[in-house]
Amino acid sequence: MSPAGNVRDLRITDLRFADIDGAPKRCTLLKLYTNQGLVGYGEVRDASSRTYAALLKSRILGENPCNVEKIFRRIKQFGGPSRQGGGVSGIEVACWDLAGKAWGVPVWQLLGGRFRERIRIYCDTDSAGGGRDMGQALKARLAQGFTYLKMDLGIELLMDQPGCLSAPLGFLEQMRKYKQTVFSTPHGSIDPRAMRGEAYDLFNTAHPFTGIHITEQGLDFLEQYLADVRAEIGYEVPLAIDHIGHVPLDDCIKLARRLERFNLAWMEDPVPWQLTDQYVRLAQATTTPIGTGEDIYLKENFLPLFRSGALAVVHPDVLSTGGIMETKKIGDLAEDHGVAMALHMAESPIACMAAVHVAAATRNFTALEVHSVDVPWWDSLVNGLPKPLVNQGYIEVPDAPGLGIESLNEELITAKLHADFPVAWDATEFWDKEWANDRQWS
Repeated sequence: MSPAGNVRDLRITDLRFADIDGAPKRCTLLKLYTNQGLVGYGEVRDASSRTYAALLKSRILGENPCNVEKIFRRIKQFGGPSRQGGGVSGIEVACWDLAGKAWGVPVWQLLGGRFRERIRIYCDTDSAGGGRDMGQALKARLAQGFTYLKMDLGIELLMDQPGCLSAPLGFLEQMRKYKQTVFSTPHGSIDPRAMRGEAYDLFNTAHPFTGIHITEQGLDFLEQYLADVRAEIGYEVPLAIDHIGHVPLDDCIKLARRLERFNLAWMEDPVPWQLTDQYVRLAQATTTPIGTGEDIYLKENFLPLFRSGALAVVHPDVLSTGGIMETKKIGDLAEDHGVAMALHMAESPIACMAAVHVAAATRNFTALEVHSVDVPWWDSLVNGLPKPLVNQGYIEVPDAPGLGIESLNEELITAKLHADFPVAWDATEFWDKEWANDRQWS
């Protein structure tokens, strides 16, 4: 129970942020303060803006955080696809943390109970070199206890392979230059000041419009790369692939057919999620399972894909969907349509634990991504959870109230602050009286 008063009288009094770097990317942590001393922890999705959450402050001040659905419905109109949903989602997560702390129960209990007591983890794995090198890197994951694997397989592997890609002349050179500029900092921290110019515009052109194609030689290369990976890890462990690249649907079909014999768990985000008809065409053209979802905001935007029958796996991110309850609802909708649910997560332990509670409470869950296995200080950002948090490929579902996080490691957060925001939990009064008539009808 709330230590300083009646839960009915609990109210949100403040919202503050801390931007940290390298966990594995830039992450914006947030705190919701209350009139009874309880603090709720949330997070804005990696590489997003704290402004998406800050502009909502005036709309939640004075509200009881235990009325999570009421608050969510008030602010959900201010979210959008991918990182634009991060503000709404982060606040929703913090409200659930407060509700669990106020009532003295874990979030999974508030979601209806749990189907499992530990959560299967997979980690997206990077490796330089060829397929054998990637296979060795994945074998190391197996030795750590992981029972589910994922790797990148796409045009980035072909950028320096002669004859493997065709594109408008000069295009690939600009993309190489852009990539070197943007991803030259540790853990892929993107400096927005580098994201300018024609190369950036080309890099952010949607798949059907880039003019990039994978040649037969390129398809041969990717097929052999995956054959070399499977030669190292065998065929019994599930293996998913991601980051195919911005190539059109026909190329995705060719690649998916080439890879059918490798028994993939899923092929992730081959085309933009909005193009439902293209997902249908792809699914009907191959037996390789297809998955998407990390950039989709709100459950209603998942429905066209579910109803189309094109997905084998849905892969939402709690910090993009709208939060914990929305992701739970998405999982239930997926189950109704015969689709398994994995969870994307490339953020701090706060987002990770939000996903853990969803995974525990959702029957058709399969595996949760943790993108920070190789960041040694990652699980030290929070106090009150086991260390290591990921143990032999699993995270134990906590019984402690809320997300299960007792407190944040303020000393470590201070040491990891992003250069653009060198003060943690600075005052945000600027947003206290931000106002507009948010009504959506006359």
